Amino acid sequence: MVKKAVLGGAGAALVCLVLFGREAASYVGTTVGWCKDSVKGSVPISFEIDRARRMVKDLVPDIRKNMHMIAKEEVEVDRLAKQIAESESRLGKDRDEVMRLKTDLSSNQQVFQYAGRSYSAGQVKIDLANRFERFKTHDATLASLKEMQSARQRSLEAARQKLEGMLATKRQLEVDVEHLEARLKMVEAAQTTSDYKFDDSQLSRAKELVTDLRTRLEVAEKLVNAEGSFRDEIPLDQPAPENIVDQVTEYFQTERPLVADVAAEAQR
Repeated sequence: MVKKAVLGGAGAALVCLVLFGREAASYVGTTVGWCKDSVKGSVPISFEIDRARRMVKDLVPDIRKNMHMIAKEEVEVDRLAKQIAESESRLGKDRDEVMRLKTDLSSNQQVFQYAGRSYSAGQVKIDLANRFERFKTHDATLASLKEMQSARQRSLEAARQKLEGMLATKRQLEVDVEHLEARLKMVEAAQTTSDYKFDDSQLSRAKELVTDLRTRLEVAEKLVNAEGSFRDEIPLDQPAPENIVDQVTEYFQTERPLVADVAAEAQR
């Protein structure tokens, strides 16, 4: 799907260039950019986080390669340091021998004894000249070795700093990816809660049903109570009181004089 969208955008850009020329360049650029943004925006964030995590892990081979190069350079620097130490020791011995021959020739002797053998002054001068030339060569070589050691030491230090920077950046990227993943989980949790609140129609319907049932029960209870009170007012199932007629006759016979008195009093 994504591949088709990208190819479609590229094909559209090529067609626009062929048909409209340079005037369509800006439109083509805008279209291609829009396609790229659309494709990028459609990629899930979780997928991009996983891709970032894989990219951080892909730094490991480069880091190991740099570590190997640093270890190799450390070995070379150590070997160079040993070579310099040996050269300094040999050069010191050569210097002592040159100075000894120089001192001997300064005595103006004609014959010299070395290791049980006799040498003429001319032989000693030739030997001194050869030793001196060799000493100067070794001295220059030692100076070059020291310069090389200094340069390689600086290079090694720079490589170490670069490796430390890569390791620190890798650790920081790992922390950033973890933070992004944690934020994504919080967003997903918030979306889940939001979806639950949004889709609460079932809960509302349940509440409405319970309320309706409660109302119906209350109405039924009132009807039952009303029917009971009607039975109390009209006790059809019970026998009528005895002498009810006599009671009514007696009541009205007793009240009639009082009513007549009240009417006569009102006419006065």
